Amino acid sequence: MPKKSRENGLWKAAKKARKFAHAPFSNFKVGAALETDDGEFIGGCNVENATYGLTICAERVAIFKAVSEGKQKFKRVCIVTDTDGPTSPCGACRQLLWEFCGNIEVLMGNRDGILVRTTMGELFPMPFDKKDL
Repeated sequence: MPKKSRENGLWKAAKKARKFAHAPFSNFKVGAALETDDGEFIGGCNVENATYGLTICAERVAIFKAVSEGKQKFKRVCIVTDTDGPTSPCGACRQLLWEFCGNIEVLMGNRDGILVRTTMGELFPMPFDKKDL
């Protein structure tokens, strides 16, 4: 399958996941989707809590969902928000994306399409991981 249609499928999965976001406090809905090494798309959305500290980001939901379903290797992640420009993963999500996915491709978009393509290595140039332990 051509790269463009795989990217479009990943973006669609992230956009669909965003619809399920639970963001009654910030009203900032985020969807994310991981593409596994076998081509499956696994989505996640942000889930807020009144304490904010217990809120979980869409990227981490997608990671935890994928891992809980036995997935361990990933090609790329896509994050979709309802903003004009791209929204990049927060620091906690960058850490977990690096640990679980390595230097994968990162697509950032909005409801209109993919806006930025980068890599985890570019977003997180000096990660802390098992080599530092």
